[in-house]
Parts: sequence; C-alpha cells; structure tokens
Amino acid sequence: MSPSDAQRTPFRPEARRLASHLAALLEDLCATQSVTGNEAEICEGVAEWFRPLAFHVERVGNALAAWDSARERPRVLLCGHLDTVPPTGPFPEPRQDGDRITGLGASDMKAGLAVMLGLAAGLPARTLPVSVGFAFYDREEGPYEENGLEPLLDACPALAGAAFGVLLEPSDNGVQVGCLGSIQARVVIPGRRAHSARPWEGVNAIHSAAPLLAALSARRPQVAVAHGLRFPETLSATTASGGIARNVVPDAFALNLNYRFAPGRDLVAAEAELRSFVAAHAPTATVEVVDRSPAGAVVLDHPMAIRLVEESGQAVLPKWGWTDVARLTARRIPAVNFGPGSPSESHQAGEGASVSAMVAGFRILWRVLGGG
Repeated sequence: MSPSDAQRTPFRPEARRLASHLAALLEDLCATQSVTGNEAEICEGVAEWFRPLAFHVERVGNALAAWDSARERPRVLLCGHLDTVPPTGPFPEPRQDGDRITGLGASDMKAGLAVMLGLAAGLPARTLPVSVGFAFYDREEGPYEENGLEPLLDACPALAGAAFGVLLEPSDNGVQVGCLGSIQARVVIPGRRAHSARPWEGVNAIHSAAPLLAALSARRPQVAVAHGLRFPETLSATTASGGIARNVVPDAFALNLNYRFAPGRDLVAAEAELRSFVAAHAPTATVEVVDRSPAGAVVLDHPMAIRLVEESGQAVLPKWGWTDVARLTARRIPAVNFGPGSPSESHQAGEGASVSAMVAGFRILWRVLGGG
C-alpha cells in the first residue's frame, strides 16, 4: 500500500470524497498480499501511512501500534489484523463494481483497516474527549499463541492501559459482544494393522471410530446464555485421516475436534468437557490439545459500548466466532466487536465489502470518538 497525497489529506465524514477515499484505501489494502505469515509488505504500507501523521509509532515485527500523546484523556484502542486466509486459487486482484469491492480479505478485515486508516488521518486528535490508539497486527488467522497482538501490547504500555477497545472485525456495523472460545484437539483412535483380505486379524481404527462419529453427528448445539445473549456451543470434527494403503487395515485414525464454548466457561472446564465426551464414545482414544483460545467477556454496560450501540441503531448481538476481544478482556480492557465487513463474506471465494458500509462505519466511530 502506498497512499497518494490526496489520500493522506485529513478529511471529515461529511466530505463528498469520503467514499472514494475509503474505496481507494480498501483497493490498496486488498492489492497487497498478506496471507498469514506474509504481512511485512502491508505492515510497511501502514507505517508509511502514519509517517506524516502526529502519532507515536511502534513496530514489533510485522505489527504496528500508533497513539497520540494525550495522556490525561481515556484511551480508546482500535484494533485490526493485517493478515488474510490463503486464496482458493491464484491471488485475486481487487476490483470495484458499483458499491462493492471484491478482494481477498475485503470483509475480514481490510474494510475495517481502511476505516482505521481513514480515522487516523481525519480525526482532530487534539480536540477529542478521548485519546485514540491503533493496533495493526499479524497472524490473527493462525494459532492463538502466534497472534501478533499480544507482543504488540506487551511492547506498548500506552495501549495496554486502554480504557476501551474496538475490534473492527466484520459485524455489519452492529455491535457484537463477547466471543466464543475455541479448543482444537487431535484425537487418535488406535487399531491393529492387518491385510484387508483378512481384516479379522487386525482392528480397523476407522471402524472403531464409528461410535464417536455417530455421537458427533447426533450432537446438537448446546445453547448457553450469557448476559441474556445466546451462544451456541458446538463440537465438530473438522479434519480426518487414517490408513496407509488401500489394502491395509489401518492401525490409527486421527480426527481434529473443534470445540466452541461460551463466555463464562474457562479453558480448563471446556477442555475437561471435550475429553469427557471423547472418553464416553472412544475410550481407547488419545486426546492432544493443539490450540486453545479463551472466550471473550461480554461487555454491555461500558459508556463507550452504550454509545456505540446507540449510534449503530442496531440491536446488540453475541459474537459467535472467536476474535481478539477475548485477548483484550483477559487484559481487563473492556472491548466489543464493531466493523463494516459482513460475517457472511468472511473467508468466502469472491469475498467483498461495501463502500457505503465503510462510510457508515467511519461516521459512527467518528461520532463515538467525539469527532463532531
């Protein structure tokens, strides 16, 4: 991303050029490849954007923080991840068709990044009732422990002490609170190898997995209620592998199980429930947790959250995916999800975002932050 001089110019939400500014930003962002682990170029583009602006800037690897110097005002932290999932084929060049811009990561979450950059350039930072900070980070789409937000916050106490946080994850410009926690576990059902012409001489590990697979298929989402909001807790097999040849009875069958659990349940209790389910239906299986992410706390009563809900004009919804709201609330930073992208577009082939939604999200945040 290499912003033009026109794009660098601060602009106000009522300006006629706002839509074209945000559209150009989104196209630049989508044209910059940033699949998880390959965020150096886009991070440098964000750094270039901030160079002429009056912010302190700190780069940590391929993550970048920026904040103003107003220490006496409560700091609001706007967060967005720089990375995308891989494309399904060749890298798709972004294109605009009317109000819609298609491109890899357009909705999740480069439309949100465009709004963040626009706000950084346009907000009258010195006259706001709050101090504004920005966190652009890498590796969000990968394992929890590799996520770039944690080391960025560790390196920037000015952000780690924020009074409120907004994750610009796709939410159709509605406030989504909390988030589901997630556990990824590798489950291996053992067997005994044999020739497939004499299967009785062995134990077929795939066949032995039948009770577990049947139980998973029959299991309906368990709905948990947190602060009056419904969160579906699900347990799904997401990958499976077994066997070494077509004429060999397999001696092992491996599944990845993904357990999504509601706010209010901690990682220890969630892991115990997953292990109990597996033990009941596959008692000889081994379970290895390979990734775990805590649930995010539900924040409804913070004044900034209330104002954001009022300005959005939409009902509050629970966040059914996982976001770094969990990471912020674990650090005692009250936070919500709010972004112009659409969850239904995330990770889809032909992913796109609406320019008018970016304009609307920009204006909502402008008002909430006190831009006038």
